[in-house]
Amino acid sequence: MESGKLQIDRLRHRILAWYDGAARELPWRVGPASRRRGERPDPYRVWLSEVMLQQTTVATVVPRFQSFVARWPTVEALAAAPEAEVMAAWAGLGYYARARNLVRCARVVATEHGGRFPPTSTELRRLPGIGPYTAAAIAAIAFDEPAVVIDGNIERVTARLFAIAEPLPAGRGAIARAAAEIFPSDRPGDLAQALMDLAASICRPRRPRCSECPVRQDCRAAEAGLAEDLPRRRPRAPRETRRGTLYVARNARGAWLLERRPASGLLGGMPGWPGDDWDRGAQGDDPAGADGASGPPLPGPWRAAGTVRHVFTHFTAELDVHVAEVAGDAHPLRGAFVAAEAFDPAALPTLMKKAYARAVTALSDFESADGPP
Repeated sequence: MESGKLQIDRLRHRILAWYDGAARELPWRVGPASRRRGERPDPYRVWLSEVMLQQTTVATVVPRFQSFVARWPTVEALAAAPEAEVMAAWAGLGYYARARNLVRCARVVATEHGGRFPPTSTELRRLPGIGPYTAAAIAAIAFDEPAVVIDGNIERVTARLFAIAEPLPAGRGAIARAAAEIFPSDRPGDLAQALMDLAASICRPRRPRCSECPVRQDCRAAEAGLAEDLPRRRPRAPRETRRGTLYVARNARGAWLLERRPASGLLGGMPGWPGDDWDRGAQGDDPAGADGASGPPLPGPWRAAGTVRHVFTHFTAELDVHVAEVAGDAHPLRGAFVAAEAFDPAALPTLMKKAYARAVTALSDFESADGPP
């Protein structure tokens, strides 16, 4: 009878053999052929990609990553960047605390580590914004540490390979123990990336392509016909819906009224439209304004422009957008007018972009309906 160690060795060998021929080409990755020629991954690019990929798809991240490294090609360059510029470049990737931690981490690496990322997962976890998964991924991929790398994709593959039926989140302990059997190897970074690629192309959340899987004969869930059912999850509580208002004002000079949100909390440090306290109490987030102001930010002929909807991790926001054209010398109670030539809608977080699009359409419609003065 074949021992468990031989089975695991065979499984690992098959995954790596598949990866050697099927690895995705990604701008932060050093592929298996290049690795064999002695090329090493850049820890800065590995770190940046891992942070960007948290809760974001590869297709979305690739162009943003390329733009980011073209602007800040090294950790020292990023460390020297103003935080507001990094936040603006991050707009649309979501989870904006990651961008703030990105700058903090870059500055620590540049000033306290001589511009070099520490080579072990233990040391990496001491850096701002780097948790257990990110530390393990950087250590394995960039430094060949035999770390156990488990993200949502590897979690899914592991649950299926070992037919772990205990629902998440309780089942994560069993999944971690099973993944530890696959890791370490003499190619821990390649193995981690192979499992990620396998999850993306074959072992997909729905309709997994088991007939094309290089390790189908080693997969207990496939053998039992359970692959699509795993990993199991306990039913989620219904997501709360929060309603509120955003105020979008443009003055006679074409300037837009914006305010910068508090550094901590939801959309922290990002520019946005003044509003009421629609985000108050959101999983520990700070209220929208330090003074709790909830009315319009200045007097004006406010008109309803419709509603925008945006899904956050813990709740859904449904916000009524109100727009106003105001005098060029109007003085807001909060926020400040940004001249048209300095205003960049691309720097807004996604929710605020939705409100801007709604406001621009409404203002155009109102102008057409009202006719010439």
